[in-house]
Amino acid sequence: MGGFGTRAIRSGLPRDAGTGALVEPIFLATTFAQHHVGSPTGSYIYGRSANPNRESFEKAIAELESAEYAVAFSSGMAATAAVLQGLAANSHVVAMGSLYGGTHRYLMHLAPAFGITVSFVDDIHTELGPLISEFKEKVAVVWIESPSNPTLSLVDIKAVADIAHAGAAHVVVDNTFLSPYFQNPLKHGADIVLHSVTKYINGHSDVLMGVIASNCPETKKTLSFIQNAAGSVPGPFDCWLAHRGLKTLHLRAPAASRSALAIAKVLAASPLVLRVNYPGLDDHPDRAIALKQHRDGLGGGMISFRIRGGPDAAAKFCEGSKLFTLAESLGGLESLCEIPAAMTHGAMPKQVREKGGIYDDLIRLSVGVEDTDDLVQDILETLEVATQE
Repeated sequence: MGGFGTRAIRSGLPRDAGTGALVEPIFLATTFAQHHVGSPTGSYIYGRSANPNRESFEKAIAELESAEYAVAFSSGMAATAAVLQGLAANSHVVAMGSLYGGTHRYLMHLAPAFGITVSFVDDIHTELGPLISEFKEKVAVVWIESPSNPTLSLVDIKAVADIAHAGAAHVVVDNTFLSPYFQNPLKHGADIVLHSVTKYINGHSDVLMGVIASNCPETKKTLSFIQNAAGSVPGPFDCWLAHRGLKTLHLRAPAASRSALAIAKVLAASPLVLRVNYPGLDDHPDRAIALKQHRDGLGGGMISFRIRGGPDAAAKFCEGSKLFTLAESLGGLESLCEIPAAMTHGAMPKQVREKGGIYDDLIRLSVGVEDTDDLVQDILETLEVATQE
């Protein structure tokens, strides 16, 4: 149905035939009338089981991820939980060591209740094969982020999928940091793609939601059952808001990426910065993967960097910036900054964090869509103030 922007704007349920309304109505109903016993008017019976706004949003996500199916949940973590709850007892998960703190927390503290064991690896490309050989058919899922949160390392999805599939394991890719605009993991061999809709897809910092896309009918059946049985469903208004946000993703995402590249270059040239993590830079160690997997080789809107002066300088930077608001989350219109070691990844043990490159002086930036020149100027001024002794 055309390019990404056309599909983003036109995908979903058909326009309301009864009224011709250009904007989709919000269906707040929790139950739907039936003309006869056990014979509903349409495909909707009860709000937890199905809702028109949720269905429309799911259709749009499936379209943009080049997937057959999509299933929406009340949060990104609810989506994560659904994938793991759908595994057989005594399954083993291989996950990257550098990943979102909430995912790490779930795998460490909640997944064992479902009989799931986990191996965290530093290099998924070299360590996955030996682990599959060791655990054999027990390895059910290989869980990756590309880029990783918050160190922005990339994974060659096709290479990892080939290894995983040879061992009959499924590959789950958390695509939150890039969004469907920049990357479609299913095209590179992934079995499941997961998003925190809260971030780039919604894009306006006013919705908490998650979604999963897949091409496998059995996966869809399992996830839909869990969605309904566990009840972790998003409300109609949230689905409506997220769907509205999705329609401008192709405008917001490249704008954020352009500004992020400009900022990353300024950071890389500054003597006040120890290290910059941004896959759009030519010297990023995984730049070749970005060129292969990302739309036009773009780096996305997320950056992390280590500042000179340690954690005190990092705190001064985040508290002193005028245009980067100190807050968790990412992917909204407004630029944000945070210190992962003390915030989003604070629940991870220090030695685990630092092994994955998450040091106390690491700052994570979510670049918004403010004017690029203003953002760059704010970065330069804030760096100077934060690193003064």
